Amino acid sequence: MNSTIGQYIQSIVNPRTETPLKVTTENDIKRGPEIMKACQWHGAKDMRIGDLERPHVTDPGDVVVRVTTATICGSDLHMYLNKIPALKNMQEGDVLGHEGVGIIDEVGPEVKDFKKGDRVVIAFPIACGNCSYCRRQEFSCCDHTNPSGQMEKMMGHRIAGVFGMSHLTGAFQGIQAEYVRVPLADNNLLKLPDDVPDDIGLLLSDIACTGWHGVELGEVSAGQTVVVWGCGPVGLLCQKWSKFRGA
Repeated sequence: MNSTIGQYIQSIVNPRTETPLKVTTENDIKRGPEIMKACQWHGAKDMRIGDLERPHVTDPGDVVVRVTTATICGSDLHMYLNKIPALKNMQEGDVLGHEGVGIIDEVGPEVKDFKKGDRVVIAFPIACGNCSYCRRQEFSCCDHTNPSGQMEKMMGHRIAGVFGMSHLTGAFQGIQAEYVRVPLADNNLLKLPDDVPDDIGLLLSDIACTGWHGVELGEVSAGQTVVVWGCGPVGLLCQKWSKFRGA
């Protein structure tokens, strides 16, 4: 991570109102049993912590991450309220969550850039790295990781697979669990430095990048005056990144 951007992200946590989480290391967590806890959907407004069989490497490019920190995104409300307009887009027992930090517990034989014990942040979209979209770095539009015919029929095209975002985005198990399988790990993980705590690194899963993308689309530069409509998490990050760029 660029050290200047990393320091700026660190400043987002207000030390007067928030207590940063500690950096979780390999020694902090003991290997769990084959059954894990996970946050599961059982219907509109019905979330429960349940027992599931923990995932393992199933494809040679996979890793399994022991999740040390996860969070709730505003888009999780679509699933929570069961408001995604598609047939059986949510099924009882689905695990939600697409933002997380953890420690690699298992590594597939074709993974090149990561090893067991690496502390990583998990990207919310699942990118193949080879399709035309990925080659243009438009990873959330990856053409290969989401097999949903419903999405293609409804919207004319499929976006990438996404962790814990219903069967419209590939039915991948979410990150609000003790373990998660990360396909195509070399494309979808980022190593975290030891001096970046979990709750700061977590922002790189989704929300900090979404705010940065908004600033990119707005072509924000030094000396400009910026107005942001909507001051939820994305809007607040847009303000932060605009200030970072000198606006």
